[in-house]
Amino acid sequence: MLRRLLAILVPLAFLLMASLAVPLAAVVAQQQTQEVYVDRLNDAGRFASLGATALVNGRDEALRVELQRYRELYGGHVAIVGTTGEPLLESGPGDASGAEHPSVQDEAVRRALAGFRPEPPTAVWPWDDADLVIAEPVGRDSMVEGAVVLSVPTGDLRSAILADWGLMALLGTVPLALLCAVAWPLSRWVLRPVHRLDEATAAIAGGDLSVRADDEGGPPELRRLAGSFNAMVDVVERALHRQRAFVSDASHQLRNPLASLRLAVENLQPYLDGPEAREIHGDAVEETKAMSRLLNSLLAATRLESFSRAEPVDLDELLATRLPRWRALAEGYGIEVENAVPEGLRVLAPPGGLGSVLDELMSNATRLSGASVIRLGAAADRPDGEGGEGPPMVVLHVADDGAGLTPEEREKALHRFWRGSGQQNTEGTGLGLSICADLVESAGGGLRLLPGLPDGAGGFGLDVAIRLPAAPGTA
Repeated sequence: MLRRLLAILVPLAFLLMASLAVPLAAVVAQQQTQEVYVDRLNDAGRFASLGATALVNGRDEALRVELQRYRELYGGHVAIVGTTGEPLLESGPGDASGAEHPSVQDEAVRRALAGFRPEPPTAVWPWDDADLVIAEPVGRDSMVEGAVVLSVPTGDLRSAILADWGLMALLGTVPLALLCAVAWPLSRWVLRPVHRLDEATAAIAGGDLSVRADDEGGPPELRRLAGSFNAMVDVVERALHRQRAFVSDASHQLRNPLASLRLAVENLQPYLDGPEAREIHGDAVEETKAMSRLLNSLLAATRLESFSRAEPVDLDELLATRLPRWRALAEGYGIEVENAVPEGLRVLAPPGGLGSVLDELMSNATRLSGASVIRLGAAADRPDGEGGEGPPMVVLHVADDGAGLTPEEREKALHRFWRGSGQQNTEGTGLGLSICADLVESAGGGLRLLPGLPDGAGGFGLDVAIRLPAAPGTA
């Protein structure tokens, strides 16, 4: 962010300096040109006065001497041309003939022969090496007898303009350099609280509610923002702690009364007579067992939701410790467990959470699916974010060829306490899949229910797809 801010501020400073320097440089060039033009125009006017006298009297020796001395002192070319443009007098014998000299063909000369004074030039630019041509009419109105053509070299003028521009650039570089020197520490001072707030936000999003933003440094607005952020996190942390404490305390407090109630109900069996009473007694015992399972699920959810940070999990080690148990459980239901997960996969998951998630999914598939095969698989997936940014993803599949779920049931199955239409009397609380989905989402992934393996009746079983970020070092 610091580099991006400097990348915006420094070019803007250059543009601001350039927007001020370019017009000022143009004004300097125009001012220097006007000074030279006015000075040479006065010389042209003096030569026009002398030329009028010489043309009338026919004595041009003094004028020739003046032209030659002027050339020696100031350089350039001075010529007096007639009304047809032919040169009558020139500043030296080494000059080109009037027919070939560029000043004779200049627009200013034609205007001077028509009796008009030349228009002042706008500016001489350092990259333009053409001479400055000044033409002054000899005579006035209908009495124009010729014109004085003064071709002034612009080398010294261009050098003076470049020198002024260089001085301006040097003087402009000093505040620009000071601005750049101040921009770095000032930007760091402004952005340091933003960086720390970003780091605190990322840590809190990862589940670490003990992190707080720095509210001591930086501008007052950012300090107030950090203080408000910390106050908000305090409120959220207290609310979460109270919620978890309530669920945990309620579950623990209800455990003993519920156990006593179950024991009392079971102890009533010897005193019951008749099949109807024993049936009602059996229903009461099952209800107390279901309540016990519900309390256990709530406690498990509370413990699992306390996991905060995602850590790398080696799937090879995880499956090696759990596959024998899953296969032994599946054998009791006549189900075969296949492992098609490639070796070398590592994913980011809550510590201890991925094993619990897979245990729950395998238990559901074994008890509820009525399948003959449960297949574990994995595949790579594209990263999250626009343009493929973010860590690569891995999708784990727990698929079976059992009865499966309809599309409507798959949409509802991740809701808490949901149970299928044919599973109302089976063991369970309806919390397992929803807890698994919450755990996977807390690790930066997602859980989806898809059609599974094809069964013999032409339908499909259920495929639980767990999408998690790939950990560094994944093959």
